[in-house]
Amino acid sequence: MSGGQKKSGGLQPRQLALATIPLSVLVLAIKLGAWRLTGSVALLSDALESIVNVVASIAAYVAIVYAAKPADHDHQFGHHKAEYISAVIEGVAIVVAALLIFKEAAVELFHPSMPDDIYLGLGVNIVASVINGIWAYVLIRAGRSLRSPALVADGLHIRTDVVTSVGVVIGLGVALATGYAIFDPLIALLVAAHILYAGYRLIVESVGGLMDVALTQEEEDAIRTAILENADGSSGVHDLRTRRAGSAAFIDFHLVVSEAMPVGEAHDICDRLEAAIKKAIPGASLAIHVEPEGVKAHGVRVRIH
Repeated sequence: MSGGQKKSGGLQPRQLALATIPLSVLVLAIKLGAWRLTGSVALLSDALESIVNVVASIAAYVAIVYAAKPADHDHQFGHHKAEYISAVIEGVAIVVAALLIFKEAAVELFHPSMPDDIYLGLGVNIVASVINGIWAYVLIRAGRSLRSPALVADGLHIRTDVVTSVGVVIGLGVALATGYAIFDPLIALLVAAHILYAGYRLIVESVGGLMDVALTQEEEDAIRTAILENADGSSGVHDLRTRRAGSAAFIDFHLVVSEAMPVGEAHDICDRLEAAIKKAIPGASLAIHVEPEGVKAHGVRVRIH
């Protein structure tokens, strides 16, 4: 027995992802302006990451639109994993941005020069960072609430951009205060290292989703609680298995009932369980296998008292 649940407000992730594209372009334009004003390699590194942000935001939008498509003959469990692919692409893009920054900073390290119009450049860059910081918070919070890996990845990517900008401002401030221009490329190198680590983590987490990672322990505990509270009339449950695919959660288990129980009664128990579990785990799709007592069970059994 199976079922699915269509998330209400399904257009919201798409709208957020679409809005990210022009915002990313705006931030990129501001940061390129700051770099042109100063000639700072640190500000150039910040702008390079923003170029990646634009590409990543487009990839996230495409993935979210595709993931929202209903199940079809060739994709009978839906298209949810498309968001993980987008998140992997973003992780790779972050790594590429870090390598580009390493390249630019390494060249400047041996020929450091004090940036021009540094105060104006920093002011412009701070404006871009404020825009990024607010939008990163919105995307991460909404993405986690809506269980959208692509939105979360996009938000985390933008947040690393904010960290980059903060590091750049600090580095240029130190260079200005001490008169040592070498702080400009040194801070760029440190920022690149941070970005590289963020990209690595995002790739690892996204690949976990592609590999059918199980639901969290907290979610599985909620499932067991729902079963214990709504499986009256059965003898227990075993072989509980879960996996996460973007906003969807797939859950299956075996429900043990008396051999003498009518099919209709067993069906009613399944309906109660399905409703309770979907309430605990929004977006869940269930497969419940009903079996008579006496069949050898495998895995952890949830007994009903």
